[in-house]
Amino acid sequence: MRTTVVGSGDAFGSGGRFQTCIALDRHTLIDCGGTSLTALRQQGFDPNAITTVVISHLHADHFGGLPFLILDGQFRRRTSDLTVIGPPSTGSRLAEAMEVSFPGSSTVRRRFEVRVVEHVEATTQHIGSLAVTPYEVRHAAGAPAYALRVDDGESHRSVAYSGDTEWTDALIEASDGADVFLCEGYTPRPVRWHLDLDTLAANRHRLTCERLVLTHLSPTALAADLSAWQIAHDGLVL
Repeated sequence: MRTTVVGSGDAFGSGGRFQTCIALDRHTLIDCGGTSLTALRQQGFDPNAITTVVISHLHADHFGGLPFLILDGQFRRRTSDLTVIGPPSTGSRLAEAMEVSFPGSSTVRRRFEVRVVEHVEATTQHIGSLAVTPYEVRHAAGAPAYALRVDDGESHRSVAYSGDTEWTDALIEASDGADVFLCEGYTPRPVRWHLDLDTLAANRHRLTCERLVLTHLSPTALAADLSAWQIAHDGLVL
């Protein structure tokens, strides 16, 4: 399973980075922030080839690119269906986002269907060879927020992603034995609703993932001493 960090930035493009978007091979995304369509094209992905988008939580820097992905497919005569897997209320929030951005767009008939499936805590959804499991974390987003784990039955590889969250032991379970754990490292010191480097360092020994890679860094984290960490960047292939 080829994992590409299409976007590694925070909500505000700190460090000139695109908002969160992680591609698994060429057809599945974990999160689709508002800048993701641009990032995908810059890195040679065909948005019409994306068949599944898995959303960690309903903040615009993690799901705000979906209206653009859907409308791009409509205008480029996409015919293959798109599956969106996200937190409870994903369907209604997506429709609202489309109406705010492009009035009338949520009810247009297209050549393809957008299927929305909502996460159920610690319940695995199967999409082809991929098994997606959500673990509820601590982040205020108007609906539950999740860390995500994706296991590929063909390659026998696994990727975990923290989403945005304060430290919670759910991260230990989500990343247990994963080949790669893409983990938020938002600030050097504790802040509410986000993961900081001090707390992550204190709990690092409890994580059993093969490889820990930090993403979603704020300006203060980018300016800190990061020599002890592997840091994601836009276009990083794992």
